[in-house]
Amino acid sequence: MHAVAPLALTQGDPSGIGPEIALKAWLARDLGTPAFFLLADPAHLARQAADLGLAVPIEIVTPATAASVFERALPVVPLSQSVRGVPGQPDPADAPMTIEAIERAVALVHAGVASALVTNPIAKEVLYGVGFRHPGHTEFLGELAEQHYGSTVLPVMMLWSPALAVVPVTIHLSLLNAVKALTTELIVETARIVARDLHDKFRISAPRLAIAGLNPHAGEGGAMGREDIDVVSPAVDILRGEGIDARGPLPADTMFHAAARAL
Repeated sequence: MHAVAPLALTQGDPSGIGPEIALKAWLARDLGTPAFFLLADPAHLARQAADLGLAVPIEIVTPATAASVFERALPVVPLSQSVRGVPGQPDPADAPMTIEAIERAVALVHAGVASALVTNPIAKEVLYGVGFRHPGHTEFLGELAEQHYGSTVLPVMMLWSPALAVVPVTIHLSLLNAVKALTTELIVETARIVARDLHDKFRISAPRLAIAGLNPHAGEGGAMGREDIDVVSPAVDILRGEGIDARGPLPADTMFHAAARAL
């Protein structure tokens, strides 16, 4: 019996890798795996399992009953329509299902029926055809959070591995627009969120933030642009003044190897 609410896993684009990820995640479960349910088309998932030769029993559930069947079957909460696309060939008719899965999963987390949200990959080009106006998952989740929790939020994306966590200050922007969007205030607000969540959610008692420079070699003292002097450095000063262990701007071309991270 699982003591906490299960995770809500979205199907992503049903013609992509999402269904396979969900099936193999259930097969790879062990005693430490948190229970999860998938918001998807059960019939499509069963076909995928058969095509891939994966012996995964699938059981249709409600979110409230998902945890009780997780040990014996992959719990699936059905979406409102059936999948039309085939693997490798996304169908625009499936785009509403992709959006529905995300919206329902966020609502379930907000209601406390699910403990957290896990998203499978989406095909944004397909979604744009039905009016999806967000450049990615991150911004869409930010808007849904605002709708459910009633306050403006800054969505922050973390790319995580056991050795290193990287957070881009700007998200889903062209290089030209990313430079225009970068401000001292945005760096500070993003870094505050990262420092807080590394402490509270990742249980890192004293997070260290290495702030990358924007320009090659962090601008070479202004020779390659003044953004690192005028935008990034002031942000680091503010963060350090708040007691956050931040350093930078550091040359992005040399800061990611193990020896540099040990400093």
